[in-house]
Amino acid sequence: MMKHTFTRISSLALLVLLAVSCAKQDDIKPQATVETTQSSDATRDSHLALGNPSGATADPYYYWNYLMSKSQFALSYHRDRGTPNWVSWHLSSAWLGSTPRQDNFAADATLPAGWYRPTSSSYTGSGFDRGHNCPSADRTGSVADNSATFLMTNMMPQAANNNQRGWAQLEDYCRKLASQGNELYIICGSYGKGGTGVNGYKTTIDAGRVTVPTRIWKVVVVLPEGSSDASRVSTSTRVIAINTPNDNSIINWGASRTTVDAIEAATGYNLLSNVSSTVQATVEARVDNGPTL
Repeated sequence: MMKHTFTRISSLALLVLLAVSCAKQDDIKPQATVETTQSSDATRDSHLALGNPSGATADPYYYWNYLMSKSQFALSYHRDRGTPNWVSWHLSSAWLGSTPRQDNFAADATLPAGWYRPTSSSYTGSGFDRGHNCPSADRTGSVADNSATFLMTNMMPQAANNNQRGWAQLEDYCRKLASQGNELYIICGSYGKGGTGVNGYKTTIDAGRVTVPTRIWKVVVVLPEGSSDASRVSTSTRVIAINTPNDNSIINWGASRTTVDAIEAATGYNLLSNVSSTVQATVEARVDNGPTL
């Protein structure tokens, strides 16, 4: 009888262990399967081809607008917020491969000496996901490319439903567009102070060293594969802009579309500064009404 009881207990323990090992991490987005066959015309282009939104510079004096240029993306970092102001990256099928998600969240050693460097545990217990700006699944061409997206300088405290639902769906849609012979220029950022995660409203986490944003936004410029990209943006180019609250409401990204002009008014940035001013005036004032699937 004791032997049978022990067997049942052991079986139950094994099931519990399996359930724990299979549990999804709070900041892993569900990802749709996207065909990653590379187009022979696809290239990896400059992440700032359409402009430097805030005029960021690689001078630590500008601690609120510090430019960091990586092979995988470029960003403006704010030392006192502990997050990027914005992250900009190019997406085409040339960036997509079969490399699995690395999940190796890490402090960014390239931040200037003396600056606080958020770590993989800075968000632990906060009620907010370690929300990628440049998504992991946009950089699957190599382990190095995917690992770069897990640097904490690419993260923001993001409400779980915002991160794992509406934003995940938009990210999947962007990769679908890239798999169809397009190249995309994507800029993602956040602003404000104070958001609502699973543990309620907070203005900061990590003992006050990381600011929780109020709003999270993204701008996506869609072009057919080609060269001289800034000059190819025309008044008919599709530009998707969304701006969402950083809370646990279930967002529909299609219903969250806005204008680039509105995001620029909220942030003070010039998001497509390398595009002709005439074209900017048209595309930045328009709310996208294209498909969302």
